[in-house]
Order: sequence, then structure tokens, then C-alpha cells
Amino acid sequence: MTTLTQANQQWSSRPADERFLSLTALHESVTQSRARSASRTISSRKLQALPVDGDHKALVVAGPNGKPATLSNWSFGQLAARAGAPAGYLRGLPAPMAADCLNFGLQVSRDIEDVGILLTAGDGGAELRAVTGPQYGRIWNSDITGALVDRFGDGVSGDFRVPGEFGRAVDVSKANTTLFASDRDMFVFLADEKNRIEIPNRRDGQPGQMARGFFVWNSEVGSSTLGISTFLFDYVCSNRIVWGAEQVKEVRIRHTASVNDRWLEEVVPAIQSYANGTASSVVRAIEDARAVRIDNVAEFLAKRFTKSQSSQIIAAHLEDEGRPIESLWDAATGITAYARGISHQDSRVQVEREAGKLLEAA
Repeated sequence: MTTLTQANQQWSSRPADERFLSLTALHESVTQSRARSASRTISSRKLQALPVDGDHKALVVAGPNGKPATLSNWSFGQLAARAGAPAGYLRGLPAPMAADCLNFGLQVSRDIEDVGILLTAGDGGAELRAVTGPQYGRIWNSDITGALVDRFGDGVSGDFRVPGEFGRAVDVSKANTTLFASDRDMFVFLADEKNRIEIPNRRDGQPGQMARGFFVWNSEVGSSTLGISTFLFDYVCSNRIVWGAEQVKEVRIRHTASVNDRWLEEVVPAIQSYANGTASSVVRAIEDARAVRIDNVAEFLAKRFTKSQSSQIIAAHLEDEGRPIESLWDAATGITAYARGISHQDSRVQVEREAGKLLEAA
């Protein structure tokens, strides 16, 4: 078992205007943003940073048509990176000096380079939201939320919904929602806590019930990968921490030129499978894993882990369950128990993914 804190990190850091009360409301917001947005590829030498009259700290960027666009905090950092200048240093300079530094980097000191830009129109004019490489593959947030709405409805009244607190359903508010989006990224956490799965020998030989949940995240501007993580869990607390998670499976896709194909090939089927899945299918997978006996545990684990890791996995299962690893399910449980002690999240997820692969092999 492990503890998942990704939803807590989102919940604890998002302001009110980035929190949504339903999946349909989130979808409407990101769809409207997409309708006001346009992307294109231009030469970096056609971008010019300009100071704003009357504000010694403010900058805008003008393109070939000369019309200025404001910068988000994120796009300023991307623009600075393209110019080869440290964004933190530039933020401390007066706007005219910062503009000169950016323009020198974009137009003089570097070879001609194409960049991808994303502009979004607003009441106050256009905003430059992203400055990426020309091969950046964008998946729009609205494509993801649209797929989620098609399969899970509004996210508050169906089987998969914003999770409750300690297993008890709650009215969704901005204080407890798990649906988030901003000009930088989006994050969704839904769970089916009504149709719980009865798992024999959950702990110390006693049965227990687990719910299904998943995270989906994306960024239109390059601040994170596109991904989905599915898992079983005990409960979610009021701080949106997922406790007692097992069978964590994750797909992460970088925003390369082929991202649209991989979105269709990997993430959409994963969402579809989770929507159509039943508790009985999960139970069968667990039962199948329990039926696969392992004769030589050390040799079995050595195919996937180092000798030191294998020893720690065996010890972690023995400590949690009070008996040695005997089956494929035990091995997956031991791997998950070992992963709990890994502090680095990416490394922990990678180990947990190996546990998921074992169950798929059953």
C-alpha cells in the first residue's frame, strides 16, 4: 500500500478561480479558452519585447503585426529560456533593460530559430501563454475534459465523481473539489467509492474493501506531461490525500509531435477501459494473480529489480503481511510496500508501475 499526494498538492495550492464544482463546468471553461486561442510557428527574430509606458516592471511582446500581447508568468520564463537569459534575473531588472536583454537574445546573439507560440484573446487584449519549440505537440485540455464528460458525466452524480471524505459522500464545494484548471495546466481526480471491491486477505488475513480512482493531468503550454494514473485505494481524507493505494498504473506522454497519436492509442483507451470496467473484473484480476504461484521469489524479482531492491521487497511484504511472498499478488503487494519508502515521487511511481505490470501478466 502507498499514499498518493498528487491531489493534495493540487488542492492545497489552487486559488478559487482554478477550482470547479463539476466536470461539465470545467469542460465549459477550457472549451471557451480554446475558442479564444490560436497557435502558430514563427521565427524568434519576429518577436520583440517592449516595456510598458508608465510601469517600470511591465513587459509586452509584439509579433510581426506589431500588436502587443501580455505575458503570463509561465510564458515569460519560456521566452527568457529561448533568449538564453535567466528569467529570475530579468524579473529584477527595470522593464527597458529586461526588454533589451530579451531582444538581444532573440534577435542578435542566437541563430535564427522557429518557435511555437500560443495566444489567447481576453477582455484586456491578447496574452502570450506559451513559447515552445516548433515540434511541440499540443493536446487541448478540452479534448481531455470532453472525453471524460462523455464517459463519466458531470463528475458529481455518477459512479465516478469527486471523492468523498473518509469514504462518506460530500456535497462538492470549492473547498473540497478535485477538479482544477488554470492557464498553465489541468488536473482531475475522480473515484468510484459506491461500487467497492471486496478483496479477500486484504490485511493480516482479513478481507477488506477498496475503491477505484484515477488522476488525469495535462498542460497546453508545456509545464507538464499528459498523463493518467489509475489505482485502488482505501479512502480519501479531507485534505485530498489518497490513503492505502495499490495497483497504481500510470501512462505519461511528453508533448512531442506524435502526442496526438499516443493520446488516441494509450490515454483514451485507458479512460474507456476504466469507464467500462466493473468491480468483478478487478476482483478476477486479483484472484488470477493469487493463483499464480512463485517458487523462487528472489530469482523472480531479479528479472525486474536489483539484488538490494529484491531483498527490500521481500522484507516489506513480510513486515506488512507477516508471511513470505508466495504468489504474483504477494509480489505486487511487496513491491507496493517497498515503494512507500521511496521519497522521490517519480522513482516511486516507476516501482509501482512494475507492480501493475505483474497484475496485467496474470
